[in-house]
Parts: sequence; structure tokens; C-alpha cells
Amino acid sequence: MFNALHPSASSKRFNISYEFFPPKTPEMETQLWESVKRLERLQPHFVSVTYGAGGSTRERTHAIVARMARETRMKPAAHLTCVSSSRDEIDDILRGYWDAGVRHIVALRGDPPTGVGTKFEANPEGYAHSSDLVRGIRRLHDFEISVSTYPEGHPESGSIERDLDALEAKIDAGATRAITQFFFDNDIYFRFLDKARGRGITIPIVPGIMPIRNFRQVANFATKAGASVPRWVAERFEGLDDDAETRALVAATTVVEQVMGLARAGVEDFHFYTNNRADMVFAICHLLGVRPVREKVNA
Repeated sequence: MFNALHPSASSKRFNISYEFFPPKTPEMETQLWESVKRLERLQPHFVSVTYGAGGSTRERTHAIVARMARETRMKPAAHLTCVSSSRDEIDDILRGYWDAGVRHIVALRGDPPTGVGTKFEANPEGYAHSSDLVRGIRRLHDFEISVSTYPEGHPESGSIERDLDALEAKIDAGATRAITQFFFDNDIYFRFLDKARGRGITIPIVPGIMPIRNFRQVANFATKAGASVPRWVAERFEGLDDDAETRALVAATTVVEQVMGLARAGVEDFHFYTNNRADMVFAICHLLGVRPVREKVNA
């Protein structure tokens, strides 16, 4: 059994954020908004909505973010990428978000339309790097800007030092927060954080947490994204392909252990890749002491 947080730690307020993606079917749409409604009660710091390769979900992303801004008390952050769009097109998208009340952008270079692992080619009239995109966003409006970072190295970077160079360029351009690619070994995060702080990088570097709902799917994505899956994690899911109930319990145990380990080491910010599901994230937040605020009832 994992060690519980020290009582003094569990009573403090952690900064929690969530990531959702645009649904493809009416059933997935229902699941998304049910999850949004449940997780809203935990008063997250912000919530982000992803943006498909090549802008393939542009309209759906905008509609979801605008609805969140209009109908919830959460602060939505819209993902935006450099892929396929000209600078003028990106400016139009940003103006639309600003007019919808959105004040936070997650700025990414983005994956090529053909998917992760293929070569990125910039639009001749667009932005070649995420740092250029950050600079363009900052020029247009005073958005809060989050960016990505890779504690095990981006597949194209070649080294952690080059990843840190890229992060510094994004900060110099105006980024105010970095969110990491998911990882499963907390030592990887802490080593990366130490190197970043050693360079004088002071912005929040928020760990991205991925609950493993489908091990094969996550392992495949990790391979393409440059993230490692420790052998001990793989062993936990061996033989469970046809046992959804046990697989869910193992997944919950694994992510709880990771988050509690980070919290005990002093981490206060967490970004959860929800897969549009609320159950595990809600449970983790409960264990952290992040719980719905009870409404006061007048006598």
C-alpha cells in the first residue's frame, strides 16, 4: 500500500489542470461534457483542449473552448499549432478566441498531418518553430501562454540540452508555463527539472500525468513521442488484455503511486491527460485533498 501524504501536505491547495480532446461521435460528446461537469467541481487552475494534426479539429476545438468559456466557471486554454496555417490564419484564430473570452493558449509546433514520427515542414507563410508562434501570439494579444517540454527529449531534438535550448527560446518569446510530455518514472522529471533550474529557467514546469487506460495504445504513443515505459510498468499490465476490471484497478494504482510520489517530493502543479474521462482524475484529486467546495446554505 502506498504511503499517504503527510496531513499538512494534503490540506494545501494543489494547482490542477486537465486536458480534453474534441470528440468524434455524439456518444463521445456526451462523455466529454459529463466529465467536464464533474471535474469543474474541483475548480481547476485551467483546462486545455487539443488541436488535431494539421488543424483537423480546428472548428471542434474552437466550439468546445468557446462553450467552456461561456457555460462553465473554468478557464479554458486552446491548443494552437504551427502546422499548415499561415500567420494570417493563426491571427484570425487568435482573434476568434479572444472575442470568445479565451485568454490562455497552449502554443505548440504540432505534429505533421501525416502523424507523429514524420518530418515537419513549415508553411512558407507560417511559423517554423513554436517559439515563433509564441512570439506571434504575444504580439497580437496579452494571452497567457503555455508550451510543451520533453523531459526525455523530443524525438527530433537529439539531446536534453537541445530540448532545454528550445524551452529557453520559447520563454524568451513570452511563454509563462511549460507542461511536460507524460512520463512514468518520476526521477526522469526531477533530473530534467534540476537541469532546467540549473540554467536559470524559473517558470513552472508542470508534470503531465497520463493514466494508463489502454496499455498497448499508450506504449505505442510513447514510442513515437520519445517517452519511455519502464519494464515494471509493462509487467503490471501483462496478461490483462481481456480483463478490463483488473486492468482498471492496476491503472488507478499506478497513477496514484506516481502522483503521490511527486506530491511528497514537493510538486504542487499537475496536468492530467484525461482522455475525456473523469473517474481516475477525480479520485487522484480526492487523495491530494483537492475536493469540491461545499456551497454554503443560508439558514
